[in-house]
Amino acid sequence: MTATNSDEAKIYLSMAGLPLRVELNWPFHKSTSGSDWWVLHGTIWVETTEGLHALVAVNLTTTVKEIMPSLAPIDAEAPVINTLRKEVDHKQVEFQKKAKLLPIQFSSRHYDFKRNYWVFGKASDEEICLFLKRKLYWHTRLMGEEVLILDATDAQYLDTTTQHMGDLAGELARQGLIKVENGYAIAREKLMSEADRFEADQRNALAELERKHAFERG
Repeated sequence: MTATNSDEAKIYLSMAGLPLRVELNWPFHKSTSGSDWWVLHGTIWVETTEGLHALVAVNLTTTVKEIMPSLAPIDAEAPVINTLRKEVDHKQVEFQKKAKLLPIQFSSRHYDFKRNYWVFGKASDEEICLFLKRKLYWHTRLMGEEVLILDATDAQYLDTTTQHMGDLAGELARQGLIKVENGYAIAREKLMSEADRFEADQRNALAELERKHAFERG
């Protein structure tokens, strides 16, 4: 099996400001343990750290399989990645240099059956703007190139629309923080000057995760 994300260079931000790189080893395969679920293995890396990562086994339930158009990346990648991000948000993922395999339940708890829609938590406009600034900072710093700002996976994660994200990005552009063109954006010097803030966000998020898991380990 190989990691075949639709965009292997993409950085996925958590709500706390962790820049994450997600490698998924497609396809899903039937569990060999006799359980009635399908499994997708992957690795979540924390960018700019010395190898901190988490090995994950995404366990898809029969209920979710029945509502998915398919288990191919075109249909499954976005909700899988957002399920992983939400687990990070809830401090259920521990990042280590020598990681142990962590089972992640890809269940219907994030699915609204009335609207036939994935729901991972509604972000306010203020939260979306901060999310976009962090995203543009990290992409610009690590890759030095434009990134898609009208990202459907991010829109699903934030429970918004790509159009609304574009409107808010336009406001950031008017503030001189980013440059936007044809749905892609890159950070300007004014945003990059806030590096200390974004780097501190990452350190604080990691520290909170470590405190939580250290407490659980006793």
